[in-house]
Amino acid sequence: MAGALPDEEEDGGHGGGGIFAEINITPLTDVFLVMVIIFMVSALAVQAEAQEEKKRTDEVLEQVEADKRSGLKVNLPAGAAQEIDVTKASLVLLIPMQGEVVVSGKVVKDEDLDNLFRAAFTKDKTTQVVLQADKGVPHGRVVNVMERAKAAGITRLAIGTSAAAP
Repeated sequence: MAGALPDEEEDGGHGGGGIFAEINITPLTDVFLVMVIIFMVSALAVQAEAQEEKKRTDEVLEQVEADKRSGLKVNLPAGAAQEIDVTKASLVLLIPMQGEVVVSGKVVKDEDLDNLFRAAFTKDKTTQVVLQADKGVPHGRVVNVMERAKAAGITRLAIGTSAAAP
């Protein structure tokens, strides 16, 4: 008799009946549940990383907008090199022809510049300093700011330029 269970013997225990094969899907179900959990955790991690990247991008855009609102006009020299790592913390300094250095739309007095560099270095050792100096700023003034940043421990320095004219 096809489909009969092994312990249901019709012929009085002589074992002549057919064998019933049963498929166990419990291990398959367990594997699928584990895969669903792994996908859920992976999706959450990717989403958190995307939100963090968006937050960093928003901060950079906010800083650019603050620089635009400051009303400070700096005529940058042209250049095409781009070596700044945008994922790292950056300290952007505007050095106008006359007047004090401007950081994030705030005027920083010359004597407070060293404290600013030290605070940025203690906050993040990989902080980058981007100097956006006007074309007419004396070379010595730019070098002075660079040396003060190095003295505070900051080694990643960059000169901001405008897009090169074709």
